[in-house]
Amino acid sequence: MDFKANEGKKVEIEVGGKIYKRHAIKTHFVKPNEDYIEFIKTYVSPIYEEGDIISLSEKVIALCQNRIIRREDIKIGFWAKFLSKFASKPKVATGFASEAIKVQYVINKVGLAKVLYASVVSAITKLFGKRGAFYKIIGQEISSLDCFDGYDYEYYKDIGIESPENPNGVCDEIKKKLGIDAIIVDANEMGQLLLGKSSNITLTDSELVGLIKDNPAGNGTEGTPIVLVREKKEESVVA
Repeated sequence: MDFKANEGKKVEIEVGGKIYKRHAIKTHFVKPNEDYIEFIKTYVSPIYEEGDIISLSEKVIALCQNRIIRREDIKIGFWAKFLSKFASKPKVATGFASEAIKVQYVINKVGLAKVLYASVVSAITKLFGKRGAFYKIIGQEISSLDCFDGYDYEYYKDIGIESPENPNGVCDEIKKKLGIDAIIVDANEMGQLLLGKSSNITLTDSELVGLIKDNPAGNGTEGTPIVLVREKKEESVVA
């Protein structure tokens, strides 16, 4: 099999003293309520080998689980509009704090008091060069809301996608039904977070994150939400 990487990414990466090859798998455009088992069976099973690990975008699994928030269902209030003016604006268009609607989503989930507290702590810690306090306080699951923009696809303009439900359970289900080891990650150019993994995987969490630390997948126009990872074996020399 020819391993292919997205533009600007490399096929091979070294983790824990071993070399791994990554193959970005192009798929169709996934929409809500699709069957992720059939999705993986279609695109992965024909090329999967024992010992491989697949890295799945959390967005794809969440879409299959219909973990969707629609714009018309969120009424943006004063505090969301006010706080969004002071929120950091990430370079990537899908950044969590890029719209007041995302701040309102957090307020609805955890309450205004907690959001105000997180905002004050974040402002203070930034004065000392420390970032990320806001997300630590409100919780990663809440801060992982994606989309509400049409940067890559118009389809995403008016929907938000929450974190997948029970990601560890999803990975174990994939292993049980398809015999495929899987991890689910929330990854972008700002960082990578391991959300779930098949329980039989022996690599440490840091090693698994290391496999995709350069964000080799592509949820945008690349259309490659799955990355197949395979340890590179030394080729034997025939005399």
